[in-house]
Amino acid sequence: MIAADVNRTILAVWRIEQPRLITGLSRMLRDVTLAEDLTQEALVAALEHWPVTGVPDKPGAWLMATAKRRALDDLRRRRMLARKHEMLTREQEQEQQAMPDPDAALDDDIGDELLRLIFTACHPKLSREARAALALRMICGLTTEEIARAFLQPEATIAQRIVRAKRTLSESGLTYETPRGAEVSERLASVLEVVYLIFNEGYAAARGDEWLRPQLCNDALRMGRVLTLVAPQEAEAHGLLALMELNASRIAARTDAAGDPILLMDQNRARWDRLQIRRGLLALARAHGLGGGQGFYTLQAAIVACHASAGTPADTDWPRIAKLYAELAALVRSPVIELNRAVAVGMAEGPAAALVIVDQLAHEPALKNYHLLGSVRGDLLYKLGRFAEARAAFEVAVKLAGNKRERELMMRRADEARDAARNRSLISE
Repeated sequence: MIAADVNRTILAVWRIEQPRLITGLSRMLRDVTLAEDLTQEALVAALEHWPVTGVPDKPGAWLMATAKRRALDDLRRRRMLARKHEMLTREQEQEQQAMPDPDAALDDDIGDELLRLIFTACHPKLSREARAALALRMICGLTTEEIARAFLQPEATIAQRIVRAKRTLSESGLTYETPRGAEVSERLASVLEVVYLIFNEGYAAARGDEWLRPQLCNDALRMGRVLTLVAPQEAEAHGLLALMELNASRIAARTDAAGDPILLMDQNRARWDRLQIRRGLLALARAHGLGGGQGFYTLQAAIVACHASAGTPADTDWPRIAKLYAELAALVRSPVIELNRAVAVGMAEGPAAALVIVDQLAHEPALKNYHLLGSVRGDLLYKLGRFAEARAAFEVAVKLAGNKRERELMMRRADEARDAARNRSLISE
């Protein structure tokens, strides 16, 4: 295997294993920041050794063993308690697939390692924005660029936010902890946001060669299900779970055999997971039963439920979807929500009505580098027969799209608009 292939393999393994490494080390060391540092050191070691020795049969186990050795060295240097030293030594000698510790499960009310660590990162001493950014970067393995895209913020702003959050954790002496009782409720809104953003990145990846990252979706779904047990009376926990279940029900139909995106109106609805739709609708009903019908996640779930309940694209209740987006926009001031509302208005009232809304968003600072603004505008212009303008809008989207699959889709749409304009010109001649 050539060096370039090894490096690609290392980065692919790293993306998968980083959250597990940080989670395991944090529980052992009870120090999230130190766990991240040791995980980074394991990556550096892989970059140094694997091009020479080859990729191990169990790369995740290799990274964990390396990180644990570095942890032992650090514990020795710091002269930490012998009990922790012995514990780490035993852990290093055990097989990778160790039996779960029943005492650990009894030690908290959460019962999910990754989710527990997200609760830890969402400490009240950090700002709401910093909590989410720190958890997404350190624990969930998202890049600073991906987080910036999720928040529609400059990458430098997110990087500074993460640095400040780490400094706060370090200077305040906060360590790995399991929140209980009122502490869980106090952090729940931030945790819901983190899980929501993890799912979104898995559902439509900001960067890379693939549009979907199924492992992130699965992690978010698992944590969402646990959250409804941790906070059974919290309507928004059920609303978030409903949103994720309903969206995930379409995953099998969202790409073709080559991995290229299939847009909603073109999807084979027979491939939608009906069991997952039923689970999502049950969670949505639970959220409504708890009085959460106007919550951020519950409103979005209600929108997706309209699609899930439609047997064909023509059956979709677009006026209701547009109304729900209007309610969502009244709840949260967001240009992205307004852009989504424009799409629904376009389907309910026609592309001209939607284009008015989209053109009003053209100068929104948050959408300056948002490729979907150009994509939506191009689609509306195409439907209005303004093919040259549509092509220009799609070409803007191509330049801004960070994901290879989305970029290729926008290029195909630009070509379609070019061909339509050319055909019209030939006919008119």
